[in-house]
Amino acid sequence: MKKTTIIKDKYCEVYLIENAFDLSMNEFNQLKEGINWRKDKIRIFGKEVYIPRHQAWFADHQKLTYKYSSIKLSPLFWNDELLKIKNMAQKTTGEIFNSALVNLYETGKDYAAWHSDNEKELGENPTIASVSFGATRSFHLRHLKNNHTYKINLPHNSILLMKGATQHIYKHQLAKTAKPVGPRINITFRYVRLSLSS
Repeated sequence: MKKTTIIKDKYCEVYLIENAFDLSMNEFNQLKEGINWRKDKIRIFGKEVYIPRHQAWFADHQKLTYKYSSIKLSPLFWNDELLKIKNMAQKTTGEIFNSALVNLYETGKDYAAWHSDNEKELGENPTIASVSFGATRSFHLRHLKNNHTYKINLPHNSILLMKGATQHIYKHQLAKTAKPVGPRINITFRYVRLSLSS
């Protein structure tokens, strides 16, 4: 296991933890096939378009819904593999998580646009553990005021841990690429406050 500090100041902490898991590619395929993926739409400039990835929402409690843009996600219950990954992510980071947004990026054309995970139900300074399996993809963090950008390659079996005010000071994206890349599963573990998620 290798831990690299990306950002550490009085406001934010971002770390890349490599080799945090030992998921084989056969287990990756089993994980991919074992999830009931959704393909949701959002409205942009008055038109409904599909988001450029598949997703699923998992949580400890059925009332832990998650909303972003115009999408409301009701939770699925953890399967055995996801629960094992969740427990390992908690052990590695020392954090407690009760939910996860799971995304499938099938090709380099699938991506996540600039955004912050700063929804009110995540609390003031949410800790996000972003787990990567499959193809390595380029993740960007951009400061909201000075536009300074960090570009981080997220390899198979890694965790990108974002803490403190990171979600309020930076936006992030998973950039699309024209390079031929295989599928990637991203699991962003977080703690949702039950009283604010309904």
